[in-house]
Parts: sequence; C-alpha cells; structure tokens
Amino acid sequence: MRPFRFCLPLVLPLAAAAQMAQSAEQRLAALETAVHSAQSAGDNAWMLMSSALVLMMTGPGLALFYGGLVRKKNVLGTMMQSFALMALVTVLWAVIGYSLAFGGDRPILGNFQYLFLNGVGGAPNADYAASIPHQTFMVFQLMFAIITPALISGAFAERMKFSAMLLFTTLWSLAVYFPMAHMVWGKGGLLNAFLGTPASIPCLDFAGGTVVHITSGVSALVCALYLGKRRGYLVEPMKPHSVVLSFVGACLLWVGWFGFNAGSALGSSALASSAFVATHFGAAAATLGWLLAEWLIRIVMLFVVIRRLAAGGVAEERQAERAGRDFGSGGRPGGHHARFRVRHAALRSGDRVRGGRSLLFHGRVGEAQVRIRRLSGRFRCTRRRRNSGSAAHGRLRHQRSQRRIEGCCRSSA
Repeated sequence: MRPFRFCLPLVLPLAAAAQMAQSAEQRLAALETAVHSAQSAGDNAWMLMSSALVLMMTGPGLALFYGGLVRKKNVLGTMMQSFALMALVTVLWAVIGYSLAFGGDRPILGNFQYLFLNGVGGAPNADYAASIPHQTFMVFQLMFAIITPALISGAFAERMKFSAMLLFTTLWSLAVYFPMAHMVWGKGGLLNAFLGTPASIPCLDFAGGTVVHITSGVSALVCALYLGKRRGYLVEPMKPHSVVLSFVGACLLWVGWFGFNAGSALGSSALASSAFVATHFGAAAATLGWLLAEWLIRIVMLFVVIRRLAAGGVAEERQAERAGRDFGSGGRPGGHHARFRVRHAALRSGDRVRGGRSLLFHGRVGEAQVRIRRLSGRFRCTRRRRNSGSAAHGRLRHQRSQRRIEGCCRSSA
C-alpha cells in the first residue's frame, strides 16, 4: 500500500488534467454546435424571407404590372392568370416537379426520388444547401418555378383563353422548365458547373439567368409569333388601362428582386450582400438609362415632325405665292387672296405642330405617328380643294369687279 500512497500525488494531477481536457473538447464541440445552429437559423430566416419576396413578385407584382398595361375589359383576366399560376405550379411542383428538377443525378432530367415531396424534411440536403432545411430550399426553388411562366403570360395577354393558358403552362413546365432546372442546377446536370459530371458543359447561373429569363424570353417570343397580332391592332386605340397599377407593380418587382438575387446565395453571407448591392445599383442605373432613352426618342420624334411640317408649310407658301403671281399676271386681284392663303397655311402648320407635340409629350408616339399621317393626308386633300375653290373664287371676284367697273363707266358716260 505504501507504493500506491507515493503514486497518488502523481496520478491525481494527471486525472484532473485529462478531465479538464475532455471538458474543454466537449465545450468546444458544444460551441461549434451552437454556432452552426445560429448560422442555420439566420440562413433559414433569410431564405424564408427571400421566398416570400419572390412570391410577391408574381402575386401582386406581375399581376399589377401586366394588369395595368392591358385594356380595361381584360384587366381581371390578366391578373387572374398570375394568381392561378401560383396555385397550378405549386401543385405540379409538389407532385412531380421538384423530383424531376432536383432528384437523382442524370444529365437531362431527374427521377422520382422526391415524388410527392417524399424525403423532403427539416434535415439539410448537403448537395444543394448544407445550412438550411431541405424544405426551405424546396420552397425557394418553387417560387422560381412560379414566376417563370408568369413572365410568359405577358406575351399572350388578351389573346389566349384561360383554359388554354392552364394547359400550356402545365405542358411547358413539364417539357421545358423542369428539365432545364435539372440540367443547370441539379446534381449531375448536363449544364451544371459545380455538381456536374466531367462530361458536363459548365454553365454559370447564379440567379436564374438561364433557367428563368432565357427560357421565359424565348418562349414568350415564340408564343407572340405564333398567336400573331391582336385584332384591331393599329386600327383601334389600345391604350393601357391604368399606368398607376403598372407603376405599383414595377415598384414591387424592384423590391422582390432582392429576394430573387440575394436569396440565390442560399444563406445570409457576404455573397448575399454583394448580390443585394448589385441588384439595387443595377436597377437604379437602368431606370435612369430608360428615362434618358425616352427623352431622346421624344426629342428626335418631335424634331422629325417639326421638320416635316415646316417643309409642308414652306411648300404651301410657295404654292400660294405662285398662285398669287398667276392671278396678278392676268390683271386679276390675286394679291389679297395670296396673302390670305399664306396666312391660312401658316396657321394650319402651327396647329399641326402643336398637335403633334402634345401627342409626343403625352408618350403616345405610335398613335401620334398614325394621327399625323392621317392629318397630313387630310390636309393634302383639303389643300387641293381649297386651291381649286380659291381659283374659282378669284375668277368670280375678278368678273364682279369688271362688271362694277363697266357699270361705273356707263353711269359716268
């Protein structure tokens, strides 16, 4: 027993040191777990907010934007398209869409791994977003699937039946959007730059430039070309119902785009801040560029209209002077009539310039062009009739004056 007594003073410090080291490791592990939980909570909160912002772009955003641009009789139908697409695409996404877009590792299309959202729970999916729940990632991608066909609806507004729109959206989502989303964003996709195979063609798509905007833009162009022009286009006026609604919708799209772009970072990180800043400054610069382009177009159009009208006024003045010289050469009193015609032509030219300017400054450039063409043709016809009538009137006045002179001569004789 005595040897053990001598060893106790040496063993006890070692045991205490081992216990302290173990407790330090446990505390470090607990601290790491707490930090990861806090990061996951922050990322999850931002992604849920981003999902709501992207949905706001479709619901009130595009609905108000497109609804204000159509005619009054089609406002409710156009807004209802965006509302119905929110419900239709959500059901398609839950049943089969998410599985075809993000299930499996095939190059073109996914599989039925997540059919009816089977296996999509609160645990993160390390392949796509390791710091947020799998359900949050699924919901965020759902909002992209909703807004893409809603963007296309502006191309066939007022020209497609509601039932045909629902059928078209269903087939388009199955044939175009879900395969494209898998090829660009899905694991093993043909165009995936990060999770693809060595045979993949790398395509960098941070926030839907390929999956959302290119697919919707090309599809919208095809729809517009296939359906053709609206009935009565350039024949009857098709003024926007309410520019105020479109303005409110544009503002909502601006705000919603923060969730669209900054949310694509899949977390509240420095990358999200960079996308947020780029989105805001890019939208501000684009707005100023748009205003500048509108001003330049109006100034150029006004200059062209004034130049044409001035050329027409000069031609009228020359014709009036020529007519006055013709009347005066025959000894007929055409001077007063010529001055009247010159003054009348100047007044008509001034009215046309002011009318064209008012139309241009109200932003109806196309309508101004049509009306100016009609008015110019009408003025030509009126000028011909006025010229012929003026010549006859001048002859009649000349005959009357000759009769009066002859009567005066007879009375004096």
